[in-house]
Amino acid sequence: MSALEIGRPKRRLVPGLGFVVILLVILLAVGGYFVIPRFEWHKPQIKITPDSDTIGLSPLEISVTEQGTGLKSFAATLTSGGTEYPLVSEEYDQPVMEKKFTVALSAKLTGLKEGPAVLRAAARDRSLWSLFRGNESVVQKNVTIDITPPTLELMADDRYVNFGGVGMIVYKPSADAISTGVKIGSYFFPGYKGQIKDHPDHYVAFFAHPYNVGETDKASLVATDKAGNTREMRLGYELKNFKYKKSTLAISEEYIQGKVAPLLHDVGARQGSAKDIFVKVNKDLRKENEDKIKSITEKATPRVLWHGAFSQLTNSKVEANFADARTYVYKDEEIDRAYHLGYDLSVTKHYPAEAANSGVVAFVGDLGIYGNTVIIDHGLGLFTLYSHLSSIDVKAGDQIKQKQVIGKTGQTGLAAGDHLHFGVYLHGVAILPVEWWDQKWINDNIQPKLDGTSEVAAVQKESKPTSKSTRKRRR
Repeated sequence: MSALEIGRPKRRLVPGLGFVVILLVILLAVGGYFVIPRFEWHKPQIKITPDSDTIGLSPLEISVTEQGTGLKSFAATLTSGGTEYPLVSEEYDQPVMEKKFTVALSAKLTGLKEGPAVLRAAARDRSLWSLFRGNESVVQKNVTIDITPPTLELMADDRYVNFGGVGMIVYKPSADAISTGVKIGSYFFPGYKGQIKDHPDHYVAFFAHPYNVGETDKASLVATDKAGNTREMRLGYELKNFKYKKSTLAISEEYIQGKVAPLLHDVGARQGSAKDIFVKVNKDLRKENEDKIKSITEKATPRVLWHGAFSQLTNSKVEANFADARTYVYKDEEIDRAYHLGYDLSVTKHYPAEAANSGVVAFVGDLGIYGNTVIIDHGLGLFTLYSHLSSIDVKAGDQIKQKQVIGKTGQTGLAAGDHLHFGVYLHGVAILPVEWWDQKWINDNIQPKLDGTSEVAAVQKESKPTSKSTRKRRR
């Protein structure tokens, strides 16, 4: 023992001190694990749809999302003329990570006048951040209250429209309209400005009464402004029956294995029964192909590219009609149904296929059940389709003249024999082709409106419930 150690008092260890220290460290760690996240600083996110500086009678969609401790409260107000109008006010006892609100302004704006206002939305979370007050997000924007819908003036229309056929209207919306067109069922056909001779402020819209829309449904002219206010005007045309065929087609094993199965690129799908293979192609692949056609024919050139009546394939014979309701039978069993959305035109094998009118090639390529296909854009939403071609002589983007050869007929796709499948589409909707072959129909229904010489043929009414016709559609 050294001299320095002599006389130094001995240390006395407190029993259990190490355990206490360890316990405190554990408690601090556990406390930090649970408490520190309560101090998170991520603010709630607020999104208001539509993101517009004008508010009308259409609902506002407000969504609030939280990624940390959960929402504690949310409130939205509209202030105008010194008066605050509450839109939403909620407090949450339990953490809420997401809330969505549909604010029906028509029920909240009683007494509110059109003009400037302030829209404010605020959300607070349950964090202990900011001196235990939590994180707050505020969205505030100056808006204009506009609850007056656009006006519509109908300049020219059609008294009669065929089932599956096309009507045409000329109209003049007020300057505040940002979207106009014709709607029927789930379909919408946009209008185009500046197409009428000597009337640059007039709009034109082609619309269909589609083959798959009920007879009692009627089209309406619609205009919507920036605030979402909408004006509707029922079109008063009389719907003319067009009798479509019904046919039953017997499907053979040879046809399924030779024509249908090769269209399936999934090797596994070809291992099913003949019935399964046919349904897979005729239903699933058909829908995929028709969706593709729809996507192509919805992208319209906003001007007329065609001139006069459309041409039927020279010397051709119509073998199958538009909207034929086909029932497919295999071994005396009905296995599927489908509509035939065009005309089948036949002449001789590998006959030159001609463009029905002038336009621009919108699509060239293989299209499943339709085989080698060309689609031509004629402007204002009007397209023609040429399928089952054995060869193609044009490419996408080519300017095409009427009766220009675009390829040769064939039997690609599901074609059982050499022919041309000819279809006409309006904004993605298959329509009756025969009207467009008729120069008299063009002269009576289309050209006078484009020339600005046609007038309103029928009395139009604001959109109101109407009694349903008891007349049956002939199929």
